[in-house]
Amino acid sequence: MTETNIKEIVRQKYSEAATRAATGGTACCGGGAELSGCDPITKNLYSDAEKGALPAKAVAASLGCGNPTALAKLQAGEVVLDLGSGGGIDVILSARRVGPTGKAYGLDMTDEMLSLARENQKKAGVENVEFLKGAIENIPLPDNTVDVIISNCVINLSGDKDRVLSEAFRVLKPGGRFAISDVVVRGKVPEDIRKSMELWVGCIAGALEENQYREKLALAGFESIDVETTRVYRADEAREFLQAAGLDPDLVGPQIDGKFISAFVRAAKPASQTKSDPAIVGAKSCCGPTCCN
Repeated sequence: MTETNIKEIVRQKYSEAATRAATGGTACCGGGAELSGCDPITKNLYSDAEKGALPAKAVAASLGCGNPTALAKLQAGEVVLDLGSGGGIDVILSARRVGPTGKAYGLDMTDEMLSLARENQKKAGVENVEFLKGAIENIPLPDNTVDVIISNCVINLSGDKDRVLSEAFRVLKPGGRFAISDVVVRGKVPEDIRKSMELWVGCIAGALEENQYREKLALAGFESIDVETTRVYRADEAREFLQAAGLDPDLVGPQIDGKFISAFVRAAKPASQTKSDPAIVGAKSCCGPTCCN
């Protein structure tokens, strides 16, 4: 499966999810129409207070595996970028946390999600938000422009995670923070699960192993790397999720029990660097609102 094929399958599935949410349904990580089919990935991520202050369609379109805005310790005046912003739930929450002196960008490659996110922004009445169309492997922002990068169960969907982390490093300001929620693997994953694109799009089969995540972040130039478990997925919880993906939970369940976790992944871009720093050599520069080729 090539990176291009993965991207197109993800785009198609998330377009369908946006359409369901926009028409009053519930977007689901595994592609099902009911919220129960999203368990255990997307349940109970946001407080009632957070959900009550958001448009219903923003909540319905949430496909995350964590709540990075609650864990990232955003400060007033900061610039935040959400990689794979979907229906905009984390962008809207971030915009409120950084206040009118700050800004929140949302980046998504799916037209339907961007349209839904802009509708949700308007309904939420937040102005310090900008949604950008693009791929997380090629972030359309200049170097050193973002204080905090968040993301909610999206990086696992990329077929080129090294490029994603390199781009995240590039656009962060010196001293900037990487604070994302993602699905992480502990232990070997059976190949038949890796090959299941329903599970890939559903936030499982593209997940990195924990130590691999740490290594890739370090290779991109990050420091102060930490992976904190926020939820462990048990086989019994995942029965409906696996059925929605067309797999037999009695056969697959024992192979995945306890091996997949939601994690809060933290890292920081060094506050100062030299031109000889390997993380800078060959770094892609960018001009204007979109990158130069």
